[in-house]
Amino acid sequence: MEDLILSLLSQNIVLILGAIFLIIVVLKGVRIVPQSEKHVVERFGRLHSVLGPGINFVVPFLDVVRHQISILERQLPNATQDAITKDNVLVQIDTSVFYRILEPEKTVYRIRDVDGAIATTVAGIVRAEIGKMDLDEVQSNRASLIASIQAMVETAVDDWGIEVTRAEILDVNLDQATRDAMLQQLNAERARRAQVTEAEGQKRAVELQADAELYAAEQSAKARRIEAEAEAYATGVVAEAIKNNGIEAAQYQVALKQVESLNALGNGEGKQTIVLPAAAIEAFGDAFKLLKG
Repeated sequence: MEDLILSLLSQNIVLILGAIFLIIVVLKGVRIVPQSEKHVVERFGRLHSVLGPGINFVVPFLDVVRHQISILERQLPNATQDAITKDNVLVQIDTSVFYRILEPEKTVYRIRDVDGAIATTVAGIVRAEIGKMDLDEVQSNRASLIASIQAMVETAVDDWGIEVTRAEILDVNLDQATRDAMLQQLNAERARRAQVTEAEGQKRAVELQADAELYAAEQSAKARRIEAEAEAYATGVVAEAIKNNGIEAAQYQVALKQVESLNALGNGEGKQTIVLPAAAIEAFGDAFKLLKG
């Protein structure tokens, strides 16, 4: 039985080897690439193609997958670099960069350490941009500064087949002396604003007081004008009566005023005894006679 098996194997050894070789060729010729990767294929040491996600076919033994590149978004480690602003203030900038590889063939054959190259590029651009701005502009215009840095980094790394998806300035740190100076400046600014607010309040109070006095004067003038108009009207009525009735009307008015004055004098509180000159008594008597007449 063993001799039979050996004889069969010896007769079909070529077929068996051919089948094995065929299986190896099929396995070598079919490449399955994950969704998150791209494979760089070389033929005879030169770039031949880039395999995308899914099933791909290559020439066995001629085509070799040299690089398997992840196309997922990556984040560089947070970096801190010193920079000097336009007004000669030393600051420490914490930055973070996110990128992803779009063209692996450029990344593989044009740059050796892509992370280090991007980090160096970002550091240089950040220092250059910070040097164009004052410290106050760096603090207040951080969004525009980030957009400018990202645009410049994208231009710089375009030849490497890389897309910079986001660049962030995480923090702007100052030394202690600068912080103390800024605190003093902030306190002085707050004191100035408080003085301005107080002065504006006093000015407003003076304006309101002047408006109130002007309003009071206007109302007093209106009252005097009304009184004068009433007095003029009464005088006109008396003058008309005198004109129509003669001197008797004038005497009647004088006598009426005298009697009213006497009544007011007698009705005063705490005045039981009234001393009058004789001429006043005679004048009052004449007034009563005129009223009776």
